[in-house]
Amino acid sequence: MLQTDTQYNIAYLALGSNLDHPCEQIRSAFLEIDALPGTSLIQHSSLYKSAAIAQQKQPDYINAVAKITTVLTPLELLDTLLSIELQHGRVREYRNAPRTLDLDILLYGALQINSKHLTIPHPRMIQRAFVLQPLMEISPDCCIPGHGKISQLVAACSNQTISRLNYS
Repeated sequence: MLQTDTQYNIAYLALGSNLDHPCEQIRSAFLEIDALPGTSLIQHSSLYKSAAIAQQKQPDYINAVAKITTVLTPLELLDTLLSIELQHGRVREYRNAPRTLDLDILLYGALQINSKHLTIPHPRMIQRAFVLQPLMEISPDCCIPGHGKISQLVAACSNQTISRLNYS
């Protein structure tokens, strides 16, 4: 019998796009994430439509959340996600600029990280219905380290309008 010491970790990722066929960008990213070394896509939410943050004049976003298992460390995962963004033509012109693909690590097990390169839980996730609603869809009992139950956090964002698309 083969014995392995490989540690698989559960992580949640946010996906967003508002350029170049956003629904297809998200669907393609699901497949690319599932193909990462030592990583499996366990589940993903429906697709959700939301307005751009701060009411900037740009197309609406399509958002989703994915649940994965991975052997990648948080920084390795971040690097691979940034690489996928680049393959999709991501350009970082300014904060909250329109984008072909945005991939963020929301949660990585119960870890709390606050470094120059990475903050987990994602620092703004608790303020964004377009992250919390899809996360609650696939993990209704989720607890955000340092912040509490997702159901309470979603309720606090009830003034934000998002809509679930009829296809996923």
